[in-house]
Amino acid sequence: MAAVETGQPRSHGKGKKKKRRIGVRIDFTPMVDVAFLLLTFFVYTTTMSRPTTMELNLPPDEKTKVEVAESNLLTLRVAPDGTIYQSIGSDIPKKIDLKDLHQSLMDKNRSNPKLITLVKVDREGTYNMMVDLMDELNLANITRFSIAPLVDADKALIKKAS
Repeated sequence: MAAVETGQPRSHGKGKKKKRRIGVRIDFTPMVDVAFLLLTFFVYTTTMSRPTTMELNLPPDEKTKVEVAESNLLTLRVAPDGTIYQSIGSDIPKKIDLKDLHQSLMDKNRSNPKLITLVKVDREGTYNMMVDLMDELNLANITRFSIAPLVDADKALIKKAS
């Protein structure tokens, strides 16, 4: 709010009246209230939204080998054209659609709680293929998985399966 102070002009002798300057006083209280309201709004909204990240556990060095039983290893192989093949252990891979993958992952994870999923994507494939697989693993609540490149032996298995 603003206020204007008006006063009576004073006389300085000989009939000349000097005009008194009018004082203007601006009240900044409402502006400060709005500033603090905006400040608290931005502080609360930035602290409430946490960034979503995925935790990755990497081995300490490349020479570390982890032994896993073949019956506890589910391998998902993705061909360059986006076709997904799955196999447990050293079985021949079977072709599976992305829409059926979620239910298959849920069933296999329920039947074997020690199951570790190995995702192998061809280097010539798109990044979107790997992201879709990671989303499916996340939706199926599979937290134990590993990512590896698709090697020539895997490509030969895919050709044998198709």
